[in-house]
Amino acid sequence: MPVQKRDKPLNAEGQADRIYRLLKQAIFDFQLLPGDRFSENDIALRMAASRTPVRQALYALEQEGYLAVQPRSGWQVKHIDFDYLEALYDLRIVLECEAVKRLCERAPDAMPPAIQTLKAFWIDAPPLPEGESVAGHDEAFHMTLVNAAGNPEMARVHRDLTDKIRIVRRMDFTQPARVKATYDEHSCILLAILNRHQEEAQTLLSGHIAHSQKEVRKITLHMLHDARQSKFR
Repeated sequence: MPVQKRDKPLNAEGQADRIYRLLKQAIFDFQLLPGDRFSENDIALRMAASRTPVRQALYALEQEGYLAVQPRSGWQVKHIDFDYLEALYDLRIVLECEAVKRLCERAPDAMPPAIQTLKAFWIDAPPLPEGESVAGHDEAFHMTLVNAAGNPEMARVHRDLTDKIRIVRRMDFTQPARVKATYDEHSCILLAILNRHQEEAQTLLSGHIAHSQKEVRKITLHMLHDARQSKFR
């Protein structure tokens, strides 16, 4: 007997995941601005969904720090706390520089294969043309350095803070000059690691992250200003 194809409606869990992804992207794209308020009904109407998956999606975003629930007034997109983000960037520098130290202390024949994989992408292969695609590879570059150092707790903490800064970090790749700088800086960091030049690698890495941190704050504030202006025209 032939199997008949049927278009099955998404279950509540599938709907919640869809709504979660769409809302998170709307926050990343500044379609929902920091400080914006809305109700579960607003989102249910916008997403053509029932309130149960909407509520699940909203609570998931609250747990990740993107939203806050306001008693008797619905939900609100959290304001960007730049002081908190800078503290996370400082922690990121500490973790990644320690990872570089451990990698540079490895014997020549004990360098993790993942570092050669990074070299193949950032040095040997031609650059990617799209900035948004580069953002994911940049994140993978830094996470790979920490993972390759071999301490799972360091990697876990680094992964958690990477999730928390993603909303602004991706702004760094809206500018072509920053994409090129990322390729150049990653290449220099990798060559220093492969040559066991620990101090040079740490200096390059901390400078790379600090520069990105400065640019991200500037770009994010500019984009927020433009988004608010266009929203209230």
